[in-house]
Amino acid sequence: MSTVLEPKSKKEGYISNSTLTLIGLGTALFPRILTALKIPSPINFLHFVVVPFACGSVLWNARSKDPQQIAISKSLLTGLYLFLVVVFASAFLNNAGVPNAILDYLLLAEPFILILTIVALPLSTDTYQTFRSWILRAALINLIFAYVQKYVFNMDKLFGLEDNVKGIFIGQGAGHVLGGSVSTTFAVYYLITAKNKPLWFRLLILFACFNHIVISDTKQVLLSFILGYVLLYLINIKDIKKTILYLMLGAIFLIIFYWAIYNIPALRPFTTWIRPEIYGPDGEATRLKFAAFRLVPQHYTSSLNWLLGLGPGHTVGRLGGWMLASYWNLLGPLGATMHPVSGEVWMAVASSWLGDQSSLFSPLFGWAGIWGDLGFLGLGAYFYMAFLVWRYVCISDLSKYLMLTVFSFGLVFSQLEEPGYTLFVASMIGLGWQDQKIKEKTR
Repeated sequence: MSTVLEPKSKKEGYISNSTLTLIGLGTALFPRILTALKIPSPINFLHFVVVPFACGSVLWNARSKDPQQIAISKSLLTGLYLFLVVVFASAFLNNAGVPNAILDYLLLAEPFILILTIVALPLSTDTYQTFRSWILRAALINLIFAYVQKYVFNMDKLFGLEDNVKGIFIGQGAGHVLGGSVSTTFAVYYLITAKNKPLWFRLLILFACFNHIVISDTKQVLLSFILGYVLLYLINIKDIKKTILYLMLGAIFLIIFYWAIYNIPALRPFTTWIRPEIYGPDGEATRLKFAAFRLVPQHYTSSLNWLLGLGPGHTVGRLGGWMLASYWNLLGPLGATMHPVSGEVWMAVASSWLGDQSSLFSPLFGWAGIWGDLGFLGLGAYFYMAFLVWRYVCISDLSKYLMLTVFSFGLVFSQLEEPGYTLFVASMIGLGWQDQKIKEKTR
């Protein structure tokens, strides 16, 4: 059956909105493979054009009559507009360049734009299944790439060790973390939703994806998923007896895991975190992790900076942390701007003996980046968009769990601004909402 959403009267060669949305997601997942094939590096920015264009096409052409779809779309558009106002207000206050404002907005808002796009799509059952299959295939390709890199090319033996096992995010500094994050998200989603597949097969996929984070040495991925589960459980607490039972099970798991990391060689990298002396108010890990909160306010010139930060791309987010520097030849002539506080935070990383130990200790993490760039108003506007998705789109515990893992990642490193990861999670959340709509229509 046809998977094109628009009427059959559309002329041949017309790209359906569902296909355009998949292309947008693909431009975020696979550009590093294209650059490895000598495609010019600006291909990395293509998703910033395709995803918003797909969203505009869906909203313009879908003509949905579903009142729920319309209400959610209007709410998300309002949230996206408010966040846009805050970003440009911050840029105006701090004389940040227009490229800074545009890129910072898209890096942070693009997942919400994709969720809006998927929610607004009037998918039929067949189109939904095709749409879902292509996204899961992309995740499977990422897993296969990681296994080939490890077991065929032995890339973990090269300089950088396990950091070279990056899946489809080859050539990207944090590619190993992104590859492991996508695989783990895929594993959880597939385990819970692929009810038409045997349990043993779903568990096999889960194990394969868990092994991905082991061979890529992405300890923080496991930590974020555990923290996300704990947060979800605390939110859903209703039965005290079950709470006590799960706490006991959790304690048993931690005891077994503690034993395992000291006795199973593959898990030994997790011992990096188990050093109580580096935590506490004056611990090296604490001082390094919160370096941005000491350094950024030293550059405030007005009380408005507390509300609007130092400007988009000016502090410790992905954009200010390294993206502007990496693409300065392209963005500098367009009017992009940089701020000295970014270099000061990097100096704090370089001067700390923990700086190269684990990204868990990095001061360049998502929530610090939003606060530093956009202030408390920026954080508020971002949380408002997240609240809208949580309230209206995350209609299952699975979707809520995936969203909480993203928020957990925001405490570790820059995953909040890594499109390859955030757009993949956004697609999973959007699929969860569409799956529920399909079931309602079927009933």
